[in-house]
Amino acid sequence: MNDSATTVETIKLKRGPTGLGFNIVGGVDQHYVANDASIYVSKIKEDGAAALDGRLQEGDKILSINGIWLKDREHRHVVDLFKTAGEDVELCVQKKVPNISTEPTNSEPEPKSSVSSLQILTVLGAAAAVLAFIYLRRSRKDF
Repeated sequence: MNDSATTVETIKLKRGPTGLGFNIVGGVDQHYVANDASIYVSKIKEDGAAALDGRLQEGDKILSINGIWLKDREHRHVVDLFKTAGEDVELCVQKKVPNISTEPTNSEPEPKSSVSSLQILTVLGAAAAVLAFIYLRRSRKDF
């Protein structure tokens, strides 16, 4: 059974002062995923056009740009397509979404840890305070 399903979405972006605001990986000459020459979004740049739009996500597969399919293309060729795409860019993107399980779930809750992070920090803080007190007490000299 597949761990995920996919959905295809059209995303229109307006090129900003710093470009479209994301980086890509992949292509026939540099596979990002084994045996897959597709183009993927590797990074969304903060405050870039893609980040401000909010729909494009890291890991999304870009199928086409302005109607030009990216299948079986070299990475540098795809980069050139993005550079010359113009101000208004239309992307066809395949997004990965989790499957909704139809199998029954275990009704018993998972066991919880008996020690919380707060408890660990409290013990470490107390130990540090005791060590600091001992250090200061021993290094103190009367004049």
